[in-house]
Amino acid sequence: MMCFMASEETRTTDTRTAMPSPGRRDPGHRDPGRRVTAAASTAETTPGATSDAVPGADRTRAWAARLVVVGIVLSALNLRPAITSLGALLEEVRDGLGMSGSVAGLLTSVPPLCFAVFGVTAPRLARRFGPAAVVCAGMAAITAGLLIRPYAGSTAGFLAASALALMGIAVSNVLMPVIVKRWFPDRVGSMTGLYSMALAMGTSLAAAVTVPLTDGLGGGWRPGLAVWAALAAAAVLPWLPLVRDRGTAPAQLRPRPQPGRAAEAAGSAESAGDQPAPLRITRSRTAWALAVFFGLQATAAYITMGWMAQIFRDAGVPAGTAGVLLAVTMVMGVPLAFVIPRVATRLPQQGPIVLVLGVCGLAGYAGLYVAPAAGAWAWAVLLGISNCAFPLALTMVGMRARSGAGVAQLSAFAQSTGYLISIPGPLLVGVLYQQSGGWGLPIALMAGLMVPQILVGFLAGRNRTVEDEATAR
Repeated sequence: MMCFMASEETRTTDTRTAMPSPGRRDPGHRDPGRRVTAAASTAETTPGATSDAVPGADRTRAWAARLVVVGIVLSALNLRPAITSLGALLEEVRDGLGMSGSVAGLLTSVPPLCFAVFGVTAPRLARRFGPAAVVCAGMAAITAGLLIRPYAGSTAGFLAASALALMGIAVSNVLMPVIVKRWFPDRVGSMTGLYSMALAMGTSLAAAVTVPLTDGLGGGWRPGLAVWAALAAAAVLPWLPLVRDRGTAPAQLRPRPQPGRAAEAAGSAESAGDQPAPLRITRSRTAWALAVFFGLQATAAYITMGWMAQIFRDAGVPAGTAGVLLAVTMVMGVPLAFVIPRVATRLPQQGPIVLVLGVCGLAGYAGLYVAPAAGAWAWAVLLGISNCAFPLALTMVGMRARSGAGVAQLSAFAQSTGYLISIPGPLLVGVLYQQSGGWGLPIALMAGLMVPQILVGFLAGRNRTVEDEATAR
């Protein structure tokens, strides 16, 4: 399926090129202007290539696109196991390193903090080295961090190695929408869905199998954490042939622009070296709305991952069942993360999807408040649907900017600002739970945050681009 999507554009272009012009009456007639146009088009697509070399160039482009798809999927699989695998073994890690409860609590806020701090550097690194090279380095950083941290020998070393892995995740988080936008401009929805689905799979996979893997490796938490470095190392390989790329793809590998697609031709020229001036992204209301929407959905996601199982346990649900309920919530993102972006790209505005997800979240929180144990499975499903605001946010990042450079700036701004917004949420829930002695106030907070999430989601989903707003006077 991935290969089919990667090569679809190339096959469509070849078919259109082979069709005779409907306005040509004499097969022997050749218009000099048409010859010049065709030659110029060929020269732009494959510099220095002759017509005999076109089939080989087409095959090269197709294989390069397939390689990018494989790289996107493998990278997405590695963007959450560093977090969820640690959560599964946190008690063993605390005992092994003598980690205090306050430091262990700090670990829950380190991921969004690193995402905010390091993610903002991604566009600058991408302009200098190319997006593919930065993602490749990010996967290498994840590999090194996951391999080093179990054997660091101290709490400080463990935190430093974790930060290294999270740095790689942060830059890759920001650049995935950029790569999707530039390589697959006609399939932003389907490719974002594929990427989001792989991310959800990696998240749930690490949460589900880390403990069994640890038992199979002898019961020690160190190899149970380090084993995830192998998956990250595999994600380095697809990007290695593209590390010299300074834009989307080298000219001889870049998919050909289709007739009548001026915006895509402009994007190709941009990736070839005509980079536009950076936008004043903070002047865009859409960028701010998307950043706040991203932050509020991230807040809900981290609260769910950190506290939902405890809510069920305190309501009398057995610990094993509570863990399965949390897994159900996470697994809901696998199919929906593929469907929602495809639907979103077919709508002029994404506000209706934001509303549906928000209503599911409000219903889930209301259920947790009224009857947490009686309807536990229904609330888990509803909250799992609500958490699919993440792939929707990524899709809107790709749709709210026209150029690859604009997507890079918007992605960095929205994700960095959003993750900063999400840091206090899980901590505040814990404080309210401890002070009130129950889950009434924390659940009210969660439901209350869903209302502004719906409102800013409508603003972020309007059919406009940040280029128009960031350059307005």
